[in-house]
Amino acid sequence: MTALTMAQQASLTAGAAMWRSVAIPEAGVPSLHMSDGPMGIASGRVDERDVARLSPCATALGASFDVALIARVAALVGGEAIRMGVDLVLAPNVNMARSPLAGRAFEYFSEDPLLTGLAGAAWTRGLQSTGVGACVKHLVCNDSETDRDRMNAVVDERALREVYLLPFELCAGAGAGAMLTAYNRVNGDWCAEHGHISTIVKQEWGFDGPFISDWFGTHSTAGSLNGGLDLEMPGPARFLGAKAVAAVEAGDVVAERLTDAAERVARAARRWSGPKSAPREDADALLVEAAAAGMVLLRNENDLLPITPGRHRRIAVIGPNAAAPCYQGGTFAKIALSPDAVRPLEAIMARYAGVAEIVYEPGVDPQPRLPAMPVQPVRGEGQGMTVEYFADGDLSGQPVGQEVRNTNSLVWFVGVHEQGVFDRPAAIRASGWFTATKDGAHRFYVGATGAVTLTVDGQPLIDQPERMAASDVMGSLKRGDAESAEMRLAAGQRVLVEVVFRYDGARVHGLWYGVRGPDSAEAMLARAVEAAAHADAVILMIGETSDSSVESKDRPDTAIAPEQRTLIDAVCSANSNTAIIANIGHAFDATWSDKAAALISAWYPGEGFGPALAAVLAGDAEPGGRLPVTLARCEADYPALSLQPDGQGDLPYEDGVLIGYRGLQARGTTPLYAFGAGRGYTRFEWLNVDADGGDVLVTLRNGGDRVGSEVVQLYRHVPEFALVGFAKVVLEPGRTRTVRITPEPRLFRIWNGRDWEKPGQRAGLSVGRASDDLPFTTEVTI
Repeated sequence: MTALTMAQQASLTAGAAMWRSVAIPEAGVPSLHMSDGPMGIASGRVDERDVARLSPCATALGASFDVALIARVAALVGGEAIRMGVDLVLAPNVNMARSPLAGRAFEYFSEDPLLTGLAGAAWTRGLQSTGVGACVKHLVCNDSETDRDRMNAVVDERALREVYLLPFELCAGAGAGAMLTAYNRVNGDWCAEHGHISTIVKQEWGFDGPFISDWFGTHSTAGSLNGGLDLEMPGPARFLGAKAVAAVEAGDVVAERLTDAAERVARAARRWSGPKSAPREDADALLVEAAAAGMVLLRNENDLLPITPGRHRRIAVIGPNAAAPCYQGGTFAKIALSPDAVRPLEAIMARYAGVAEIVYEPGVDPQPRLPAMPVQPVRGEGQGMTVEYFADGDLSGQPVGQEVRNTNSLVWFVGVHEQGVFDRPAAIRASGWFTATKDGAHRFYVGATGAVTLTVDGQPLIDQPERMAASDVMGSLKRGDAESAEMRLAAGQRVLVEVVFRYDGARVHGLWYGVRGPDSAEAMLARAVEAAAHADAVILMIGETSDSSVESKDRPDTAIAPEQRTLIDAVCSANSNTAIIANIGHAFDATWSDKAAALISAWYPGEGFGPALAAVLAGDAEPGGRLPVTLARCEADYPALSLQPDGQGDLPYEDGVLIGYRGLQARGTTPLYAFGAGRGYTRFEWLNVDADGGDVLVTLRNGGDRVGSEVVQLYRHVPEFALVGFAKVVLEPGRTRTVRITPEPRLFRIWNGRDWEKPGQRAGLSVGRASDDLPFTTEVTI
């Protein structure tokens, strides 16, 4: 790098475009092409037409407790990156599921730092086995969304190192390509300017990759460089780039720091723009396997599950998520799912075809927040709205561009989209023909990051004149709040829906809309209860929509939607042979679960959801997951719940190292379903638990008549209760195996305020199948 001029070095510290770093061909420094993750390769355009493979969410992968499987899934994502020309993926996300209210909790592997770290490290190794780099995010304590770009996480040093930095440390040990700094502050300093954190990562751990800012997450020039930031994204530069030269010349930044930043960026660019090799594994089969491996069977009274084909003549599939499943949350890393993905209802009908009658009723509205906009374009081919782009706010002239978009949510980034003008005031018109299928009141919805109006057949229904402040556009976009109004339509009536969106220049803009038909809640519930009452068994699929878990907004509580709770009560009263499938991406209130015979937590299982669920229900596959988060009996039992910063922007991490199940155990609080809990369809006998120096040996026998898995878990008790190791064991019926588990050494060190220390030479461990089911004890050398 000494051959580069200071100006060239400075140029490497800022992106060239939204998803690309600067290249210096004459110095052999290529451009690094990046993309968001982690559930797949997100479209840089946030476009529903850029279809990619969708893997299970991190919580579902964490629930598998299977690091080898996680690595295989990440390698599949690497293959997608190669197909789409991506060198570096912004993933894995190894923030912590500290509170069940976190809006982005579905992207977190667990509430436990060891499980999170080992899963993140496995994901890193799997992705990078293809030659694609992993940029681990978000460093650090970006564990919530409320005011995430202003809030200050106040966390003590021991918790910071032992809990929140540990997953990043394990990923760094796995050779991660880069680290993405978070939007928030930690103990007063912006993460993009945090010299203390960068010193730990770069000097104590020896991490040689670049620190990259989260998009638009920088605040200054000297502060960023001196705090350890190496690459500001996106480009063009705001604070770094050419401004770094002036900072060095003014003496605000030493030249060696600029050289170090440039070297880190150049090294990463050379490394990850090199040869790549996609895995040859069957992607469809792997995504189904991974979806089933993360499903957690929490309740199964009278062995209702599996519902072996031929056991029941009439099965009622009820619930909104059977036909409209939730595959992912609403982030900028949202994957455009293939329209050919098999929904759970379709898969269940196919699996039981010829052996059982399947009846379906949604029971409640499957799109309670923002419904679809099923229209025909006014101009252009296909389905969806005709979207016209204008160079200014005057719509009387000719549009500068036009396309047909079959989606209810549109996003545009400056410099990414060919259509439209977004860096100055302009306008968009979206229009389409809607045909009513029923008589009655239809409710139309619209929302935007600027001024917006909606008319139906020329009749104004919604006029929202406010224009969002540019500083709040990103948050407004992902919150997706919409206005609504009703109009009565007759069945068969065809009306013109027109939306006009006027906006000021901003880095990103969005527009969303939809229409809801007149089916009443009472009628939907009555049909569902009728179907349940006349069925031999019920599969009740409840859960979320993709706008339930979003960036920039945390949830108000852990409860499922009130109308779904009513549906559970009514259906379970009508038929006691009900299995509930919870399609929810985070910890949730499950106090209603005793009303059903069975409960499976399916999380957001990716595009293999339908076939995987059908296989699990029929007994072709096992629900292989264990809880990676605690489900408490009440919200007050969670060690951390509220994510609202105080008036100064501070969010105290008062739980310290007692995160999640650790805090419940310390207080003697019994969970509803414990961390690590879950069961399969077979029965395991634990024959022996012993220690061999620093390892634990566990001998298991599958005493059932099905192949199945057990997750062996090791917990320390000093200084606090905590997971220190685990292993997933798969056995055929009647087979016996001894598994050797080496506890993670980092879990036996304690930060004393100045340095790491061990509490002794030996450690007592409890061993079992869940954090509340630990019948064995042993002692290991540490």
